Amino acid sequence: MQQPTVLRRAVYAGSFDPPTNGHLWMIAQAQQLFDELIVAIGVNADKKSTYTVAERQQMLQDITAQFANVRIAAFENDFLVNYADSVGARFIVRGIRTGADYEYERAVRYINADLQPEIRTVFLMPPREIAEISSTMVKGLVGYKGWRQVLLRYVPDAVYQKILMDNQER
Repeated sequence: MQQPTVLRRAVYAGSFDPPTNGHLWMIAQAQQLFDELIVAIGVNADKKSTYTVAERQQMLQDITAQFANVRIAAFENDFLVNYADSVGARFIVRGIRTGADYEYERAVRYINADLQPEIRTVFLMPPREIAEISSTMVKGLVGYKGWRQVLLRYVPDAVYQKILMDNQER
């Protein structure tokens, strides 16, 4: 008798405000490890975002179109681990760029295990050349002399085009 196939579903969450090459690297790696990867935009109503949830969803859809097993979603006012459980994911994917990231993510992993012990956290470490890329850094580049050339190094083309369109006057 054949065993039923169990879908290995994972959630990779972030603000993605905007998505960066670092985010795309994480998605590309994680989608190889799991049958389905849900890229989930965490919405914090108390935090001011540069891009709307719909804009971030569109940018993420544009940059992940080549991955058939990636789905874009959003969640609000919930613990990530509880959201993962609600969508049937048994894995959470997190990026570790620095020692500080590791310490923070390790603590969160233990809290998650208290809330949902059956959900595992998988840590991925990006290559050195993209390890320091963050959405905050990307937004901080806009407006300085030569920013358009510099920005090309840190974001996928669809995101670059969106940022250019939104900052034509700069």
